[in-house]
Amino acid sequence: MSLAFATERRLLAEDEIEPIRRSHYPLLEDLPREEVQDLARWLRARRDRARDLMRTHRRAKRGKSAAAPPLPDADRGLAAKKQVFAGALRRVNARLDALLGAERRAANLARLRQALARRQAAVPQHPAAGATRHAGTRSLPNRRSRPTIHGARIGSTSQAGRNAQARRDAR
Repeated sequence: MSLAFATERRLLAEDEIEPIRRSHYPLLEDLPREEVQDLARWLRARRDRARDLMRTHRRAKRGKSAAAPPLPDADRGLAAKKQVFAGALRRVNARLDALLGAERRAANLARLRQALARRQAAVPQHPAAGATRHAGTRSLPNRRSRPTIHGARIGSTSQAGRNAQARRDAR
């Protein structure tokens, strides 16, 4: 869940407010990729530091650490601070993904255009035959032998039909 900017400002120290402010969208879209990457590194380091401090405090409460036990409400403030850094990191990572995606698309488009230019400039491997002397290909004779039909069978089916019709007409 995101926090209001006033709540974020209340939770953060003075030197942490400016990077968090730059992680919000009107300012984040104007940053170049290198600054967005630096901001992501800084936010990740701060989030990890808050996570590690919370872990150390929990260990101290259980008596597993040599450090003195922290104040009872110290973890709540650290958890809220970690949430601020995590939200800012989520926004910055989304912007970084968008920037990298745009760069990838531009690089792919440039490679595709280069490939198209190479393809259009290449000499065809199998050039057209051009004008030929003949109108087209010659038909080849069929090599299969035709079945031989006995002469007495030729026309016998149609004659049988005529004979049957004549018998019906005579009735």
